[in-house]
Amino acid sequence: MKLRFLLSCGLIATTLSFTACKSKPKDADLKTAIEQKISALQLNDVTVNVSEGVATITGTYPSEDVKKSVDEQVKGIKGIKDVVDNATVAAAPAAQAPVVINADDALIKGATEVIKQFAGVKADVKEGVISLSGEIKKTELPKLMAALMALHPKKVENKLTVK
Repeated sequence: MKLRFLLSCGLIATTLSFTACKSKPKDADLKTAIEQKISALQLNDVTVNVSEGVATITGTYPSEDVKKSVDEQVKGIKGIKDVVDNATVAAAPAAQAPVVINADDALIKGATEVIKQFAGVKADVKEGVISLSGEIKKTELPKLMAALMALHPKKVENKLTVK
């Protein structure tokens, strides 16, 4: 009976030692596997470190969808215990407002009103371009240009003589 008990205990101890000795994936191997997945997605601004099976991701993703995809793929790698994704998602580029160029009639009317404030200045409008001629004081030129640009012409040609 004692012999049977000792044999059973020995068998259990041997089984447990073999089970406990299963090799765990090394952090370096896990890091390489993750880097291959990141490289396949062409994510040059994303890096990863692995410590004790925990993957820490840093950098910038192009979108939230890509971030979620990477997280899911990394979690699916055998040996990864957890994923800490500290990477950010790049801001979407701001949409540019369309350029508005007023029609000649509106530009003529607006330019006529603006140049009334500046003695010696003349303005002609053709195909969205305001052409200035005459004389103006140096201190008044920025105010004139700002007022004319607010009318949304294609451009303002300054042929003024500055005093």
